[in-house]
Amino acid sequence: MALDHYLRDIDTGKSPVAENTPAGDGEWGVLKVSAVQEGWFQSRENKVIRDAAHIQPRFEVRPGDLLMTRANTEALVGLACIAETPPPRLMLSDKTLRLVVDEGVADPAFVSLALLRPAVRNQVRAMATGTSAGMKNISQRQIRQLRVPRASLEQQRRIVAVHTAFERRIGVLEHLHEKLAAVARASLARELSAGRAHGVVPLKQLLEAVQSGWSPVCDSAPPAPDERGVLRLSAITSGTFVPEEAKRLPSGVVARAALEVAAGDVLVSRANGVKALVGVSCYVEEVRAGLYLPDLVFRLSPDPAHLDPKFLSLVLGSAEMRRQIDSVMRGTSGQYKISKADIRRLSVPAMPLSEQHRIAAVQRGFERRAGVIREQIAKLQVAQQGVVEALLLGKPCAQAA
Repeated sequence: MALDHYLRDIDTGKSPVAENTPAGDGEWGVLKVSAVQEGWFQSRENKVIRDAAHIQPRFEVRPGDLLMTRANTEALVGLACIAETPPPRLMLSDKTLRLVVDEGVADPAFVSLALLRPAVRNQVRAMATGTSAGMKNISQRQIRQLRVPRASLEQQRRIVAVHTAFERRIGVLEHLHEKLAAVARASLARELSAGRAHGVVPLKQLLEAVQSGWSPVCDSAPPAPDERGVLRLSAITSGTFVPEEAKRLPSGVVARAALEVAAGDVLVSRANGVKALVGVSCYVEEVRAGLYLPDLVFRLSPDPAHLDPKFLSLVLGSAEMRRQIDSVMRGTSGQYKISKADIRRLSVPAMPLSEQHRIAAVQRGFERRAGVIREQIAKLQVAQQGVVEALLLGKPCAQAA
């Protein structure tokens, strides 16, 4: 049936002149499209409104609002979420819609789940218009025409309850993962603090080389497992190596063998439009052949007689190192950078290699335990999607009992 059956109205916001920084306490902000994520609301994704004349309280996001983006990239246009407990003084933008559900026939949480179904997301992508994959639009008329499952209020509430039960179980594991990460950070901070008490040395004394990558013209698509690729910056900016974040290297381009990424590499971002992502590092535990270093990433080659590469990546991710990197970073809004010389001048704890190995082993232990929890979360999420999809289609499901 058409989504319109479940709706009373659709509200559109406004996009006044705003500053690209989140609103603080007592300030008004207007939502960015990135505030609407896949099934969850990111309230910090907003821009502060400085001119009181542009504030329009009728567009304020209210608790329980069902929000949907009408414009975004091809992959993200039409995402929906419930703003469960939004902070006050956040306005809808002209690219963010409020779907006003007729609560006599529909539960807003059920409608949100229905809109995130793969079948509905495919409809959105087929309907969206625009000349570029970077910005697609969907109209209110098209939104009303979306085909969604028909269900009674009782059925809807049961489906929402099943989804919520999965969310609680996943939330427990996510909380456990966060606690483990905090323990790991505290353990590392204590070890590094103790190490610094015995002195520090410039990183240049412990490195054999700092190598830059390259930027050949690549296809935007990721490489297949048997194809060559150049890493995207996003392959390292999470602090964990993500080899899937790469661009396909055209077959006619001669690869630079010296820039192939290998297990044991320490990679560092040298430039980014976001200050916090400059100098982010990761350690490459394993990697397939045929992936190459991009020009926005340095590869640090430690002297194996004095510096453990895993230990180096841990030091580079520490709070003290973040302070050092922030102090030498250069650039203006839009692109911030650090140089090879900046990297070499960073000071690191002067610790025996045996201590470095020990600390790296302890942190690997934390990482293995965190990996087990992430696998459990991923399995629950797969089960959740399967059970909810079955219920949306009206199929019996033993796991939902």
